[in-house]
Amino acid sequence: MMDPTYEEADHLIEAVIGDATGPTLIVMGSLHGNEPAGANALEQIADRLVSVTEKVAGRVYLLRGNSRALQKAVRYIDGDLNRAWTSKNLAAVGTDELKQSSEGVELTELDQQLDSILITAASEVYVLDLHSTSATGPLFATVGDTLRNREFAKKFPVNILLGIEEQLEGTMLEYLNNAGAVTLGFEGGSHFSPETVANHTALVWLALVNTGLLKPADVPDLEEHFLRLAEGAKGPRFIEIRYREAITPEDEFQMRPGFNNFDLVEEGSVLAYSTRGPIKAPETGMIVMPLYQKLGEDGFFIARSIAPFWLWLSRLLRRTKAYRLMPLLPGVKRDPAAETTLIINTRLARFFPLQIFHLLGFRKLRWTEHQLVVSRRKHDTVSPFVSGTTN
Repeated sequence: MMDPTYEEADHLIEAVIGDATGPTLIVMGSLHGNEPAGANALEQIADRLVSVTEKVAGRVYLLRGNSRALQKAVRYIDGDLNRAWTSKNLAAVGTDELKQSSEGVELTELDQQLDSILITAASEVYVLDLHSTSATGPLFATVGDTLRNREFAKKFPVNILLGIEEQLEGTMLEYLNNAGAVTLGFEGGSHFSPETVANHTALVWLALVNTGLLKPADVPDLEEHFLRLAEGAKGPRFIEIRYREAITPEDEFQMRPGFNNFDLVEEGSVLAYSTRGPIKAPETGMIVMPLYQKLGEDGFFIARSIAPFWLWLSRLLRRTKAYRLMPLLPGVKRDPAAETTLIINTRLARFFPLQIFHLLGFRKLRWTEHQLVVSRRKHDTVSPFVSGTTN
């Protein structure tokens, strides 16, 4: 139940409006309450940004995420706010039922705030979501795999992780990506390191330039911010999530000590333990976000690098709308209830693995014994906020 002490929250850290007809940048910090670095960075940025309001060629909104959990320094109070952005919950925004939980109230407040920003947008909308991890390792961005998101992410000198939105349900960025915004999540370091605040700060100032909201000359320490992020990244530029170890409190999950983000692990090696016994790596790859904290639904992820050729091919296939040919294949049919969704017989899916559908801009919805269901990602190549463009 929601603690009555936290009935009111202030999510807006600062709103800076220069040219209201220009692009919009929304930056969310501390969507998890045990990740204070994001909100701390935005609070430090706010005053300096206000001082250059007349130079801002658009709108900037700096937002505090799970304010009640942040006050208590816990990841969440009643449930993970970054898994709450589901169709069911959003349909219940503002209802007495949703208000029975702390995160339900947070969701209501943030959704109303975000809606008011989106419906008044006169040009492109960008969203940054600032996070930190319980493990150390390189800095990286998490990106929903649309071409618009990729092009934006490539402007930052960090590792780019694709496909995580396919493994998780109810994230804020997936919701906003489906609404048409260009989105980018950022894992800026470990939870309580001062370096993480500095990394988040660097990302936001680069974003202000990369979105065209400020000119490079308006950020005198821009090169310093760029170098900070570049030095914090290593390894392959583009990486794809291939596996998620989903956990529940009943599992009593315990990660083996010593793993950092992007460490290589071999198929079959023991990575963690639970009440089910040892948990082994399902395939050889890089471990991402190993869980070294009490709360969480993700034990770890396994990822592999993506060769530049596949990224180029994917862009070509999507630009030429090759996905329109997929229903012509035997065993592939459109979902009669959703034009952008395909239902694939799994016998055919063995010859056309999920990665093929990724190339064409589809994401997995579910994979059962008999059917693979995939759906085209919304707003892959064009923006609903920019007039004169069509999907």
